[in-house]
Amino acid sequence: MDRDIRTVEDVLRLLDGLFAPEAGRWTQGAADWWDGFYADRDRPVPFFAAKPDENLVSYLDRGLITPGRALDLGCGPGRNALHLAARGFHVDAVDFSPTAIAWAEERARETGADTERAGVRARGAVRFHCGDAFASTTGTEGTTDGLRGPYDLVYDSGCFHHLPPHRRISHLALLDRVLAPGGHFALTCFAAGRMGSELPDAAFYRDPGPHGGLACAPESLRRIFSGLEEIELRAMRPQPVDSALFGEDFLWTALFRRPSRPSPCRGPGTEVPGPGCPEPGNAGDFRSG
Repeated sequence: MDRDIRTVEDVLRLLDGLFAPEAGRWTQGAADWWDGFYADRDRPVPFFAAKPDENLVSYLDRGLITPGRALDLGCGPGRNALHLAARGFHVDAVDFSPTAIAWAEERARETGADTERAGVRARGAVRFHCGDAFASTTGTEGTTDGLRGPYDLVYDSGCFHHLPPHRRISHLALLDRVLAPGGHFALTCFAAGRMGSELPDAAFYRDPGPHGGLACAPESLRRIFSGLEEIELRAMRPQPVDSALFGEDFLWTALFRRPSRPSPCRGPGTEVPGPGCPEPGNAGDFRSG
């Protein structure tokens, strides 16, 4: 008889098990799946190109975010992490895949970026970490490569939409642990009607599987991240082939800010506004282009 459930993490792991073996995309067993994904660098995958996201460059050019400490979740071959480092950030970039991290470090050498392997005393502008960002930010068992906040920017380009619904709790908890007061969280994810599955959350537990990633509508993003202040939420602007930037219109881009002072209305994991607090989604404008 199995009666081992006593914590939220126990429940989350139980739900992970419903998705096995596809759960390897977001759990400790993810390395093999993602190594296979990144193995062929010549595949026609748009984000394999060494180009930063157009929205990230726009935030920097407009002064919406300024240099500081940054955490890049699911950094892949490092295209955004290396751009942030070039713009003055001290970046921790993390990915499950050793193949992706090796590719990122190769790109860093080619561009002359200052890098260091995780576990070595910091000397440069970007550190590449191979592992689980959710576990590494907690200092839990088996994590020798701690990602220590606070960070002024947490950047997620394509990690969030590969999480099953219950793992949003882990994502919000990570932001709560490591995002500095006044810091920014930036996101790109599949746009409903353009890319990704639009099944309701409950359907993923009746028919477990990643379904190619989960699409979100702007209202959903506003509710999920209602503990943060919305700065901008819009469709990514598509870029021509010869552009130095990455841009595809099947993605939403969002920039949020953590309030500088704690509030009973706010906090990345806040689900129900307190008395006198605005309802989620009332702040900010959605711009589709």
